[in-house]
Amino acid sequence: MSVDAISIIIPVLNEEDQIGEIIQKLWDRQSGNVKEILVVDGGSDDRTVEAAKSAGATIVYSERGRAKQMNAGAKQANGGILYFLHADTTPPRLFDREIMKAVKDGYDFGCFRLQFDWNHPLLKFYSWFTRFRSTGLRFGDQSLFVTKEVFEKSGGFDEGLIVMEDQEIYRRLHLQGGFYLSEQYVTTSARKYEKIGPIKLQFVFTLIWLGYYAGVKQNTLMNLYKRFIMP
Repeated sequence: MSVDAISIIIPVLNEEDQIGEIIQKLWDRQSGNVKEILVVDGGSDDRTVEAAKSAGATIVYSERGRAKQMNAGAKQANGGILYFLHADTTPPRLFDREIMKAVKDGYDFGCFRLQFDWNHPLLKFYSWFTRFRSTGLRFGDQSLFVTKEVFEKSGGFDEGLIVMEDQEIYRRLHLQGGFYLSEQYVTTSARKYEKIGPIKLQFVFTLIWLGYYAGVKQNTLMNLYKRFIMP
């Protein structure tokens, strides 16, 4: 399988308001290395699938759950490089060139730094930490690219995890290959911070992060997430 092509994988659930625009931006910002955009639907009951198809994405159906959806997308991907992206996150222009160069330079996986689309001082502070290479500071909002070979060797995302699946896979990927951290930024939506408040939401995220490393059960962490974050 050639590593000269990128498959973008986006797990979705009821994202009709923005998925079409995100996909169009991805096509516009790449320079020819993106082979396909796979939108992995976890059972949307709105027009997410129709909007994604209209924007040129390939639809993959999966059981609900981000880890399950991303693994399902990876199985269907034809590119030798997998690029996992959230449905509310946009990479920088010519992101595909940087990914291709990183892989050709010998890196097996990597991500971008993070910024939000809300110019709030606290969000700038939170984003500042994404410049550091620590595994504990890697989250799905930063996106993740990885060669399909290394992804498969790592075992993929842990489908037993309801939350923190993005954090967990980084530790296993580090055992398989070299990590690349871009100096460029992906831009992610601050919609949850605007709705819940930047202090309260980050406090909840921190509790989940600490709970995960303390061995708190996934159902307990998910209930915390649902209570304060999910609509």
